[in-house]
Order: sequence, then structure tokens, then C-alpha cells
Amino acid sequence: MRTNRRTLLGLMTGALLSTSAVAQDVTLRLHQFLPAQANVPAKILDVWADKVEADSDGRIKIDRFPSMQLGGTPPQLIDQAIDGVADIIWTVAGYTPGRFPQVEVFELPFISTSAEATSRAYWELAEERMMDTDFADFKPLGLWVHGPGLIHSSRPITDVADLNGLKLRAPTRTTTTMFTSLGATSVGMPVPAVPEALSKGVIDGAVIPWEVVPALKVQELVGNHTEFGDATLYTTAFIFAMNSGVYDGLPDDLKAVIDVNSGLEFSAFAGRTMQEYDAPGREMAVAAGNNIITLNPDQVAAWQAASQPTIDAWITEADGAGIDGAGLYETAKALIAKHSSDN
Repeated sequence: MRTNRRTLLGLMTGALLSTSAVAQDVTLRLHQFLPAQANVPAKILDVWADKVEADSDGRIKIDRFPSMQLGGTPPQLIDQAIDGVADIIWTVAGYTPGRFPQVEVFELPFISTSAEATSRAYWELAEERMMDTDFADFKPLGLWVHGPGLIHSSRPITDVADLNGLKLRAPTRTTTTMFTSLGATSVGMPVPAVPEALSKGVIDGAVIPWEVVPALKVQELVGNHTEFGDATLYTTAFIFAMNSGVYDGLPDDLKAVIDVNSGLEFSAFAGRTMQEYDAPGREMAVAAGNNIITLNPDQVAAWQAASQPTIDAWITEADGAGIDGAGLYETAKALIAKHSSDN
């Protein structure tokens, strides 16, 4: 039903575009869940949109709708791209748990290195095996992850046992599974809901990267931040996607504009940019006088050992779904290692 609806919308869009073929001007609606001034919209999505507009000599115009201004909730964004509510969306893959099973491999504990290396691996693995499976209903424009995720909490967290009883916001199915297994009460919610949930005591902490701290003012809502040294406790996979019918209805030269600005290098840029903005977020917590806990290698090793069952359970579940879980995990690690050595 969804594919048929998408095909119909694509045909309708193509017909509309053909009626204006003389000018061949196209307006695309870009919808996402963060305020316009947040780092991803301002430093990544706007950069992409401005470049597309410029490269098309103004024939493509991209209207930007932040903070869910076209309606709906963040978990509905991917269906908005498929169904034509929006032409382009940016979302968190994990906002629709289980829908992108192969993507989850990049969200497993301690698999990521730098955001750029992992984002390159994410796009390459997607091209190899996800475009006709996880992403068959839309056209991916960029696939990336953020920098090292960490724990922001009302009380200090050093040892795994410190999580016991902590109500902790987690962004994805894999992180929810991990933190539940480690003793926390995991609460899934989109990131825009975090400030209110913290201020009202619905949660005692959140796992997010430093990059998003300023937009959410997390440094004002909690006093403790637990870092994992050179390791990455977790990361989150993002999807920047376009309605397939809208893309297919574009003239070939405008398709080329979209294509040249999308893909591997854009994904790497997006991941790298997100991690670059971790530093200002951390500086705000330091300036606020907050307690920043940086775990030593032995402490990190204890967390890695404690989180291994989450990886094992995911592999078993993937195998049961007809996916070679162990093979996918090893391939993802190898791609991340390759791109980490390149940097």
C-alpha cells in the first residue's frame, strides 16, 4: 500500500513538474525537528540547501520548516517523506524502532570511533546492502552519526552500578536495551522533549552528544556529565531523505544537482561537523561549573564488558530476522576501522 501510494504521488509530482517545464523551477519543502538555529539545521542542512539552490542557478528553491512546523511528530518524519507531506526530511533512524534493522549496527555500544569515519562506513554499508531493503521507500541523500554520546545526569555516574534506578532518556532501541540491561529505567523520547522532561523530573538524565547541549540548555538542567575517554559509548544514526517520486520527477540536470551534493562526502561532512560542535557544548558545561567525569581506560573497559550482552543479543535477534548479525557487525567494524585509519 505504501509503495503504491508513493508511486502515485511520484506520478502526480512528475505531471506537475512537466507542466512547468518551461521554467523548470522546483520548490522543495525540507522538514525537521530541531529549531532553525540549532547546529544541524544551521551548519549542515542549510549548507546543503544553499548549495543546491546555488548550483541549480536558483531553479531549485528549498523552503525550510524547522521544529515540526509542517505538523506531526518526529517519529512521523520518515513517513512524511514517503507519503509526500514533505519533500525532504531529516530524522533519527531510531525514532521508528525496528524499522531500519541493519542501521542499528552503527548504534551498538562502543562500535563507533569518530563521527566522520563512522558516517563514511554507514553510507558505504548502506550502498552495499540497504538501499533496496531498509531504504527502499525513499531516496537517501545523507546518512551519518553524531560524535561520542555521553551521559548527562542529576547525580554522578562513574560505575555501571550508578545507573541503578536512574530514569534515563535514550534515543534508540539499541541504547534503550543497553541502559535497561545496565540497571537504568530507560525512557525513549525524541530529543526536543528532553528539556521539559528533565525540568519536570520525568527523567533524571539523558544520553546525548555534547553538540546538542546548547540548543537544549542541558547544562542548566543537570550538573553531571560522564565522558568515556577515547571510546564512544554509543552514537545515533540519522537519515536525510527525499521523496522518491519527487526526485524521479525532476529534470535530469536538477537530479544531477541533488546527486552531486549528496552521498558519501556529504555524509562525512555532516558527521564531522556534528562532532566539531561537541567542543562548544562541553565548554558551556565547564563554564557553568558542572561536574565533568572522564572515565579512565579501566573504567571504560568495565562498561564495555557490561554492554557486550547488548551486542550479543542484537546479533542473535538479527539472525532470527534473516540478517547475518555477526557478519553485519564485523563488516561495520571493518569499514569504521578502514575510515578511521584514513583520517
